[in-house]
Amino acid sequence: MLWECKSWKGRWLCVLLMVIVLPILAAQKIGDPYKILGIHRRASLPEIRKAYRQLAKEWHPDKNEDPNAESRFVEIKQAYELLSDTERRQAYDLYGITNEDDHMYKQRHDYSQYARFSNDPFDYFGTHFRTQDQDITLFHKLSITARHFENNILEKSVHTPALVLFYTDWCFDCVRSATAWRRLVEALQPLGVTLATVHAGHEANLARRIGVHGVPCLTLILDKQVYIYKESLSSLPKILDFIRWKFPYKQISHLTDRNVDVFVSDFEDNKVKALIFEERQVIRLRYLITAFHYRDRVSFAFVDISAQNTQKVTARYKIQRSMDTMVLLKEDSVEPAATVSTTEIPSQTLRQLIEANQMLTLPRLSSQSVLDSVCPVEWRAARRRLCCVLVARERAHAQSLAQLRALARRAPERLKYAYVYAHAQPDFVDALANGSGIDISTLEHRIVVIWRREATRIQYEWLNETWPTCSQCRPDELEEGAARGEEAVRYHERLNETKRALEQLVKRLLKPNEVVAYETRVKELVDEAVKGPLWRAVWRLCEWAERALSALRTQHALSALSVLATVALVLAAGYFMAYLIRVEEESVQRQKEERRRQNGTKRNNNEQQAEMRLHELRAEKYNGLVRLLKPGCRTIVVLVDGQSRVQLLSKFHKIVWPYRKNKTLLFAYLCVDRHVEWFRRVLQLSLGGGELRVNARNCVGTVLALNPHRKYFCIYHAKHPECAKPHKRMSRMTVSLGGRAADPEAGAFIGFTTDPDSSDDDRYDPPLLLQENLLDGLGNWLDRLFEGSTHRYYVNYWPDMTTK
Repeated sequence: MLWECKSWKGRWLCVLLMVIVLPILAAQKIGDPYKILGIHRRASLPEIRKAYRQLAKEWHPDKNEDPNAESRFVEIKQAYELLSDTERRQAYDLYGITNEDDHMYKQRHDYSQYARFSNDPFDYFGTHFRTQDQDITLFHKLSITARHFENNILEKSVHTPALVLFYTDWCFDCVRSATAWRRLVEALQPLGVTLATVHAGHEANLARRIGVHGVPCLTLILDKQVYIYKESLSSLPKILDFIRWKFPYKQISHLTDRNVDVFVSDFEDNKVKALIFEERQVIRLRYLITAFHYRDRVSFAFVDISAQNTQKVTARYKIQRSMDTMVLLKEDSVEPAATVSTTEIPSQTLRQLIEANQMLTLPRLSSQSVLDSVCPVEWRAARRRLCCVLVARERAHAQSLAQLRALARRAPERLKYAYVYAHAQPDFVDALANGSGIDISTLEHRIVVIWRREATRIQYEWLNETWPTCSQCRPDELEEGAARGEEAVRYHERLNETKRALEQLVKRLLKPNEVVAYETRVKELVDEAVKGPLWRAVWRLCEWAERALSALRTQHALSALSVLATVALVLAAGYFMAYLIRVEEESVQRQKEERRRQNGTKRNNNEQQAEMRLHELRAEKYNGLVRLLKPGCRTIVVLVDGQSRVQLLSKFHKIVWPYRKNKTLLFAYLCVDRHVEWFRRVLQLSLGGGELRVNARNCVGTVLALNPHRKYFCIYHAKHPECAKPHKRMSRMTVSLGGRAADPEAGAFIGFTTDPDSSDDDRYDPPLLLQENLLDGLGNWLDRLFEGSTHRYYVNYWPDMTTK
């Protein structure tokens, strides 16, 4: 070594060996950095530095002659570099990333084999840009199309999460993020995460549909849902936190000594139990991804062996503290079905172990996928596979399942055992009963042997004997070699006979030339684990609430509370300022009121309401209201008589009140008792002559809008709304106004009569009207009048108004 080489040639040789050996040693796995430095997990940075100095002096190769001093020194140095870096230490505490994962922080691999083009455009700009171009070629290497995204990435995300990065060419932000993307690829691909890239320019429709607004854009596809990561790609721990947060709510249960018995004894969910033991508070991401992949078959739980309330469960399964352990449990035994224990369990090992033990010893047919696994399709008679299914009610008798489970352990390769709930799979059970002509009420505790020739077509045969049960037998009487009572003896005799009959039936049906008795077609099984929409909504609310509470317990809780406190302070300050302003305004108002009282003046803050006068249109005011009215002004006149004057003028005043400030309008009323002749002359002039006879009582409630300067008027009457033929309407109206009522005092204006010689088109049957309803439509008519949509009736001159 360098410190032992005396000559200059020996020194150069040692330098060469150091250059070759040290990187190899540096790349080796260092294990737990806390144990290497001899410190606890909550050690501060000064404590880490102090421990490093002491160990560095002790194991320095110049001072220690131990053969392993050099590797030990390198290991200590790597542990110190990891723990002194806040980001890398957080990554190790949360996800178990140690120095063998240093590729996520340093550039160690060469991706030059991914280069597709020899004419590199960045060659002109030097080595730095050429290195970046080699990085961005990984984007092209992992690039996929929109069709591949829809058919593979999205469909497989139900079990396999995927990270998809959207990028474009000549995007300098994409170039800068290439190193971070390479770290993600190297860190997550071994864990079973699919990583791919999409060219946002070539697949613009896909980017628009997902909601990508800029590049580079990292998206997580999980359970056919797309989540967009909106922060920088430079921080790997933040990306891993983002991925961890999006996994399903309570996918992994947290076990303690209190709830472990409930978890390992409840197999009603039809899943194998997997216990993950780690000496950490948060489960590693690799185990979380594996649990998501097998969540339909395996129920995962996490045990923190460093906690005080997990000592009993740790001792029960004989877990070593320095290693990660996975224990698989089935329903047939308290002993583990499989166990693996190592420093960090590889994802491949996890999957191999779970694949071999993903079904219970006696599974329940709770979904179509379980049926496909337990009873696979086999159309060849020589290799037929049989499945013995027990039809049971909800919460099947434990004795029946235990005896059937014992047969399942000794079953040959081509024979599987299962059970099904009749109430949960009614279509499946009904198809079996109808195909064999058996009453469905007698199927309880019956065994059927199934051969699936096709996915929807099965051949089957029923066992003649019913699977026995003993409700009066004690559990100890059912064990082998135990003393039994009379009832237990009879139960075991029936059980042995049933087993022998089942064994003979199975042997006969396994023969290639044997014909199965019944055949039927079945539908897909109902997935019993699917919850209803209401339950999913409640579950989602509980998820949000619990995640919010858990977020407050993390190290970011102080930041979140400070933000909430700042917002509350700003709101309180705003409310206080508004209160002060209101108090100041009230004070100023009081001072103004005091000054007005002192000065003896009354000041009204509101505008003076303009007065509105109703003039009577008679001979004395005829020139002022009609003939001599200024251009652009109009007079609105309502026709009343002595009987209706008070009621109609009050309603007319209320309707025209909003127009009182219009200086171009004058309002008046005309007593038809005295001036009906003037109204008749106006109507006669608008029609171009001819004799008219007008009944004054029928004219009550008519409103005229006179424009004296332009010599026209518009007319309103409740009986005759505006129509498409105004002149014909006016002719009909004048005829109606001339009709005589049988009793004018009783209200002859209620109905207009028409000429009996008129055509069918002119015939009009008006509805019944009362006096108080004559002006109901005046408001809408005034709106149309000011819009200019009412018909105008022109006259050559305004007739004189005589005084009676």
